[in-house]
This record gives sequence, C-alpha cells and structure tokens, in this order.
Amino acid sequence: MQNFSWPSLLIRIGFAFVLVFVSFNPTGYSYFHWLKSVFPSLTPYVAIAGIGLIIGWAMFIRATLRSLGPVGIVLAVLLQACLVWLFIDLGWLDWKNMNVMAWLALIVISIVLGVGMSWSHIRRRLSGQVDTDDVDDQ
Repeated sequence: MQNFSWPSLLIRIGFAFVLVFVSFNPTGYSYFHWLKSVFPSLTPYVAIAGIGLIIGWAMFIRATLRSLGPVGIVLAVLLQACLVWLFIDLGWLDWKNMNVMAWLALIVISIVLGVGMSWSHIRRRLSGQVDTDDVDDQ
C-alpha cells in the first residue's frame, strides 16, 4: 500500500470509530449492552460478534502499539485531552456532563487507534524513512 492519502487516513479513523462505538457507546445500543442483556446465557450470535470485535481490537491495538509506541500513544492522548481542556476552558463543553465526557473519551480512543493504524504511512510521507515491515523481500 504505497499510495497513502487523506482518504486513506479518514477510512482508517472511520473503521476505528465503528469498532469503538459498536463495542460501547452511551446510547445503550452496543455490544456491551447486548452482552449485558443476555448474560450469563450466551447465544452463538453474541459469541461470534464478540470474537469479531476482539479480532478488530487486536488488529488496531497491535498496529497502534507498533507504530506509535507507548510514548506516542500517551502523547496523542495528552494532545487530545488538552484540546478537550481548551474547549472546556472556552465554555464550549461542560465537564460535569458525564454523557458528553463519555462521548469525547470514545472519540479520543477512536482517533488514537485510527492514527496509530496510519502512522507508519504518515511518518514515511513526512520523513522519507521506511519501516522494516514496509521493505519488500524481492
């Protein structure tokens, strides 16, 4: 995948949003709520959906850890947390509204996962450096 562009980044962030918000969201319509409503008796549908989500999380977390590393993840989260702090300071957000804070936390997680999935491509574009995973064996 040598052709990386803004749409590529947005697609990855979009998939991260789907993964995060299907897993849990404050609306009550998520895998977490579905599992909670049927637990302890599980159906094959719940089990298959859960395994699919675990596979998705494993892919995103592994890629994010490999590309950003723990320090990069902390810096990405801190940057977004400071932006939320700025919006609270400007009066655009109410930090006492736990529903809004839950949505913001899910958005931060989604963006970190999406950027983490794309970071090797972004770094290659910015610096010209290639990761060893990117080198062809030809």
